[in-house]
Amino acid sequence: MFDPKDDIPTYQKLMRPVLVSAESGPRKISEVVEEISEALKLSSEQKELLLPSGKQTVIANRIHWARSYLKQAGLVKNTQRGWFELTETGLVALKDITNEINVKYLEKYEAFQEFRQRSNKTDEMEIVDPISDKDETPDEQIEIALNRWNKTLSTNLLKATQEASPVFFEHLIVELLIGMGYGGSSENAGRALGRSGDNGVDGVIDQDPLGVDQIYIQAKRYASENVVGSGDIRDFFGALSIHKATKGIFVTTSKFSAAAKDTTKALGGRIVLIDGERLANLMITYGVGCREKSIVRLMELDETFFDEV
Repeated sequence: MFDPKDDIPTYQKLMRPVLVSAESGPRKISEVVEEISEALKLSSEQKELLLPSGKQTVIANRIHWARSYLKQAGLVKNTQRGWFELTETGLVALKDITNEINVKYLEKYEAFQEFRQRSNKTDEMEIVDPISDKDETPDEQIEIALNRWNKTLSTNLLKATQEASPVFFEHLIVELLIGMGYGGSSENAGRALGRSGDNGVDGVIDQDPLGVDQIYIQAKRYASENVVGSGDIRDFFGALSIHKATKGIFVTTSKFSAAAKDTTKALGGRIVLIDGERLANLMITYGVGCREKSIVRLMELDETFFDEV
């Protein structure tokens, strides 16, 4: 599968283009982002591609970090908020066309060496190397570490859910859906129904205080190798008709077969499918079966604070 991020240069590859952009004089960083994006012939999708945090585009993040490291090495300097210019040292580096300008190249400058020493004075539990030869920016390294953590948590959550008792599984599904906002804030909005002898459960969520509008739930607590087939979907559709329900959610700790997915589409979208992977991710998002371990505050420079009046 094509990943639009693959064709966006790394922040190290963007160091020389950032220097080139400032060769003619002071530049505004936001304009440099647009200029370099155009020069690279990035598609609209690539220009608008956001970091997982959703707060900045990938290309802008990489250009900002390229400029930041160039500044620490003394190759560029800030002139006013959001603006920078080339230094004499930067001009010399730009004319050095025999070498690629990257982190390794910047290490020859004393200012950058001192910056790296300051940045590396952290404890042994450090997850992200602040200045490394990796192609990911620090923001991207944090996102990668967080994704790795959540992937492990997701696996552990799914395993614990598969090993839980059928009765506990009933309440887990109802609690998750209420936590997602289904049924409002009423504690009695969701309830487990039926039996769980076959490791499946039925449940219902009231969408209003009187229970006029309801979402019917079917859940199968299966081992990963047990795939939910199209027959299970048809049976659930029949159950919806019996209960006169217009909406259904089918949850499983395993997966749905291709035939099951096709059957769901053929039934007009009345049923939403949630497989084991999606279930675990939803549990993480809504804090069901997991708890907050720690909060890390990421601070950044407030350039407005240093603006001279």
